[in-house]
Amino acid sequence: MTQYYNAQRSRNLYQPNAKESYRISRSKIDLFLSCPRCFYLDRCLGVGRPPGFPFSLNSAVDKLLKKEFDIHRIKHEPHPLMKAYKIDAVPFDHKDMEKWRDALSGGITYLHKPTNFLVTGGIDDVWINPKNELLIVDYKSTSKDEEVNLDAEWQISYKRQMEVYQWLFRKNDFIVSPTGYFVYCNGQTDKEAFDAKLEFDIKIIPYQGDDSWVENTLKDIHTCLNSGVIPLAHPDCDYCQYVKTVTQTEKKHG
Repeated sequence: MTQYYNAQRSRNLYQPNAKESYRISRSKIDLFLSCPRCFYLDRCLGVGRPPGFPFSLNSAVDKLLKKEFDIHRIKHEPHPLMKAYKIDAVPFDHKDMEKWRDALSGGITYLHKPTNFLVTGGIDDVWINPKNELLIVDYKSTSKDEEVNLDAEWQISYKRQMEVYQWLFRKNDFIVSPTGYFVYCNGQTDKEAFDAKLEFDIKIIPYQGDDSWVENTLKDIHTCLNSGVIPLAHPDCDYCQYVKTVTQTEKKHG
């Protein structure tokens, strides 16, 4: 069945002073940081950004990586990539792994009592080192000629994602290493023929996370949601700029 974009949602709206906890996903935290106006319109007024196209190929890569790492998880042994990058760890074998991975059904959660937010996130993978520290792992896939890295300005969302996951696991009483890893798959385009297969170069990129911003951001989100005032748009928000331009154009030519 085709899913259509609902431009005016009436469900899952924030209600000030509600007794029930309000679910805030990792992606909504990132939305707030990207543009408070878009966040408020979405969470309080039910007007969400139009969804992007699903990245089916990226999802397939994620699924296959999970299957591959799970083979070594069961055996409590490192994946060959971990050996190649001299990462002294093995995939973490835990009964809640599938639950943590399923963002739609909750993922890993924590009730932040000062705001009454149930903070959620769906992780890709977790490894564990000999110190019993958890290493949060996220899978990424792309296809470009240059070597993959985390240097682009827009990749701040990847880093925030990692840090929210680290925060969530710490709040669930796990010991979490500040070092997380991105397993980055880059589709090769320099082959002579397609031959019905796409090959990837895979690189593991370490990242030193700092989740110290999460607590204050949750408090800022709580203040925003309870303000009753639509915030100003972020100056770099393409969505808000588009709406503003359309409104001005309609007034000019209406």
